[in-house]
Amino acid sequence: MTERSFIPVRIAVLTVSDTRTPADDRSGNILVERLQVAGHHLAARTILADERDQIADQLRMWCGDDEIDVVISTGGTGLTGRDVTVEAHRDVYEKEIDAFGTVFTHVSMAKIGTSAVQSRATGGVAKGTYLFALPGSPGACKDAWDEILVKQLDYRHAPCNFVEIMPRLDEHLRRK
Repeated sequence: MTERSFIPVRIAVLTVSDTRTPADDRSGNILVERLQVAGHHLAARTILADERDQIADQLRMWCGDDEIDVVISTGGTGLTGRDVTVEAHRDVYEKEIDAFGTVFTHVSMAKIGTSAVQSRATGGVAKGTYLFALPGSPGACKDAWDEILVKQLDYRHAPCNFVEIMPRLDEHLRRK
């Protein structure tokens, strides 16, 4: 088998919080640092309040941007009334990546035990763009990146990865 070359992807980071600011967005900073260390490009970054329509609108805007391949959000995946990020993501998804939440729960169980059941991390695809909703804790962002996303967003990862199927994610939109 021939050695594959790394292909950087363009990633947008969305922090969902009623209280975070750029000065104290630890989870967003962790994601930005890790994606850049991995060799990817930060395509955009913003912070939004826990408002379902605003989150979904931002996701749709980024999915329509040809300069963004992946959107990772952090925050708003819990069980409280203001946690609406998962619903906003699902408003946008064309296809949900069901196993993402399952694998994230498995990774979390090793770190925080049964408290992992309180997360509703999710992943999906819309308009050829990957979307991932992670919990707002820095530890959860580290776990999701280090254990799942750094591998799946690396074209060299075998036996398969998200990058190799990127060109085909929106093939249904190109059919005549």
